[in-house]
Amino acid sequence: MSQRVLTTESGAPVADNQNSATAGAGGPVLIQDQHLLEKLARFNRERIPERVVHARGSGAYGYFEVTDDVTGFTRADFLSEVGRRTETFIRFSTVADSLGGADAVRDPRGFALKFYTDEGNYDLVGNNTPVFFIKDPIKFPDFIHSQKRDPFTGRQEPDNVWDFWANSPEATHQITWLMGDRGIPASYRHMNGFGSHTYQWTNAEGEAFFVKYHFRTNQGVRSLSAEQAAEQVGKDADSHQTDLLQAIERGVNPSWTLHVQVMPAAEAADYRFDPFDVTKVWPHADYPLQRVGRLVLDRNPDNVFAEVEQAAFSPNNFVPGIGPSPDKMLQGRLFAYADAQRYRLGINHTQLPVNAPRTATVDNYGRDGLHATRYGSRQDKNYEPNSYAGPAQTGAALASPLAVHGWTGTHEAPAHTKDDDFFQAGELYRLMSADEKDRLVANIAGGLSQVTRDDVIEKNLAHFHAADADYGKRVEEAVRALRED
Repeated sequence: MSQRVLTTESGAPVADNQNSATAGAGGPVLIQDQHLLEKLARFNRERIPERVVHARGSGAYGYFEVTDDVTGFTRADFLSEVGRRTETFIRFSTVADSLGGADAVRDPRGFALKFYTDEGNYDLVGNNTPVFFIKDPIKFPDFIHSQKRDPFTGRQEPDNVWDFWANSPEATHQITWLMGDRGIPASYRHMNGFGSHTYQWTNAEGEAFFVKYHFRTNQGVRSLSAEQAAEQVGKDADSHQTDLLQAIERGVNPSWTLHVQVMPAAEAADYRFDPFDVTKVWPHADYPLQRVGRLVLDRNPDNVFAEVEQAAFSPNNFVPGIGPSPDKMLQGRLFAYADAQRYRLGINHTQLPVNAPRTATVDNYGRDGLHATRYGSRQDKNYEPNSYAGPAQTGAALASPLAVHGWTGTHEAPAHTKDDDFFQAGELYRLMSADEKDRLVANIAGGLSQVTRDDVIEKNLAHFHAADADYGKRVEEAVRALRED
């Protein structure tokens, strides 16, 4: 095989990649050495701003195959036929830590999936938990600040973490998930994924349904105890990345079965829980899981930076037949996710290969900006309407319209019959086995006992008491015992 020629960024061959140009054998380096300056300048710019949340991630390509007919609920083309396959890219991630953190930590996991459909890219941005800590996006920056490194101490502070939760009782359900056995997945392959939010599906007749997505791992759910996780971090901080990479390289392709819960839109107003509150689930007894298809991961990225770090997801990337719901956290993310990528990667990040549509054609009037590569022919206009046969609107909405009423202003979400911040957390606790309860209580007490303010501890204990009397009693006793040691 012939040797490839090393070149500069402009394509010129490089004569010497081992020695800088100098003024004589022992003289100073010359500024005219274009190859040296180009290499150093590029090296200085190899890192881009990391994600504020979900900074540490792993990714893989695969496909989604429809196994069941769901055309009665949605007209989405990629879901229109049993056996239909659509190329996908997934990014798994931890949430709170930086790019240099470890994989095996107690933290929710991001489960962001891009479908390269014929009607454009569809992004489903979820987690490995069916619920979240807060229900209103205005609290999101404060929540993340409380979980990240303190600006003075430079470390995650239990006082900050638990103080925010003490003043945010709606977090009790997610805390119970996070501190339970599934709080530290053994690998990305051995955890479930959820859309978490409520979305809208619309069928060909214009009927609207609200849906929740559930990706159930076909490898089985496996998790780590706090002790196992600490040992794993010490052995390999990149344990989840290592596991995913090596499994796919061996041909052991991980897969998930997608189910959805489907609620006719007319039932939302009178449902016993607010169906758009992301701190709550829809019990399966009310809305059973219905199988849709399977997700298979079968190819590793060739370059982690180009394809995983530069992968950009936004929940506002919908396709015909799928749209948003009044879920307030989702509504906030419709803007925030895309805006974060414009900051990190630039206005033309959708033209990067990992983010660009595979089979759909992009045809609009967006031009220019940093790294613009799509500019059309010399006859194309950059405005609309025009008289030059440029692309025009279809007039067909992607999803059904949602009725709104009332006065503008800041409002608390309307309460449904069983809406409170504690009922579902108590239900989750009561579903656990005795051993699971023991570990949950120990995990919560281990963190809460480190808090220095008694009033913050008492507020949090009140939440657990409100969820379940036994739950609160056991956490209180465990915290007291640890603080007395």
